[in-house]
Amino acid sequence: MAYNLADKVLLEAKKAVVGKDEVLSKALLAILAGGHLLLEDIPGVGKTTLAVAFSKALGLRYKRVQFTPDVMPSDLTGFSIYNKDTGEMDYQPGALLCNLFLADELNRATSRTQSALLEAMEEGQVTVDGVSRPVPRPFLVIATQNPAGASGTQPLPDSQMDRFMLRLSLGYPGPAEELEMLRRKQQGNPMDLVEQVADPADLERARQEIACVYLKDEVGEYIISLVSATRTDPLVHQGGSPRATLAVAAMARACAWVDGRDYVLPQDVQLVFRDTVAHRLLLTGRGLAEGADPAAAALKRVKAPGLA
Repeated sequence: MAYNLADKVLLEAKKAVVGKDEVLSKALLAILAGGHLLLEDIPGVGKTTLAVAFSKALGLRYKRVQFTPDVMPSDLTGFSIYNKDTGEMDYQPGALLCNLFLADELNRATSRTQSALLEAMEEGQVTVDGVSRPVPRPFLVIATQNPAGASGTQPLPDSQMDRFMLRLSLGYPGPAEELEMLRRKQQGNPMDLVEQVADPADLERARQEIACVYLKDEVGEYIISLVSATRTDPLVHQGGSPRATLAVAAMARACAWVDGRDYVLPQDVQLVFRDTVAHRLLLTGRGLAEGADPAAAALKRVKAPGLA
C-alpha cells in the first residue's frame, strides 16, 4: 500500500507542479506524517498550486483563505448567530472546518487571527463562545509565506514556526521546466488533469501505519544528538525544541514507510532533518551575517550509528 499510495498521489501532483519532484516528495512525507507544511517563497512559483493538487489527489475537503490584516479569527473558527425561530444560538462553521486548510500569505494576518489557527493546528479544535469543536480528520494546514520584508508582511512568531513540521521552498523553475509549463497551459488548465486516487480514510490508515514504524533506540539517540547539536552551536541563539525531535522522528518514519520498510534507518533521518529543523532555529547576529546553516552543520558533526 505504501508504494502504491505515495506513488499515485505524487504522479497526480506532478501533473500540476512541473520540475519540483523533490519538493513534492517531501511535502507528501509531511502530509503522511500528520504534520503541517509551510511553503516560503516569492509569489507566483506554485505554492498554492501544490496545495490544491494534493487536496484533489487525496480527495480532501479543501478551503482557502487569503490572509490580509482584516481577516478576523471568526472567519477561521466560525461564529454563533441568534435564531429567532428557536430562540437559540446557531453555530456557523468557519473555514477551518475542512481536511486541508490553505493559509495563503499567512504572515499578512494579525496575531489574533494567527492564534486562532494555532489552536486548530496544535489541538485539532476550534473554540467559539467557550465551546470547543473538533476539526475533521484528517486535518492539515498548508501555509504559504512571502519572504520577510515583502510589502505588508511580518515574520511569523517563533511559536508558530515551531508548529510546522516542514518548511519548503519551491524556487524558480529551470528554463526547460518553464517551457513545459507554457506547453501544458496551452492545452488547458493542468489542474483539471489531476484526479483523485485516494480518500481521507486512506490517509488516516496510512498515518496509523506510519505511527507504528519501528524506531530503534540507536536511531532515536541519533535524532536527539542532531537536535542537541543545534542547541550548542555558537551561531545559534535558540536551538531545536523537543517538538523538533518528535517531528524528525515522525518524518523519518514516513520516509521508511514510503520506502516499504517497517523500521527507520539513519538515512531516513538524514534525508528529512534539515527541512524539518532549520526553520525552528534562531541564529545569532554573527550566524545571520555568515549565512550559517546549523542543521546542515549538525549532520556533518554528528556520527550516524552503524546498524546491523
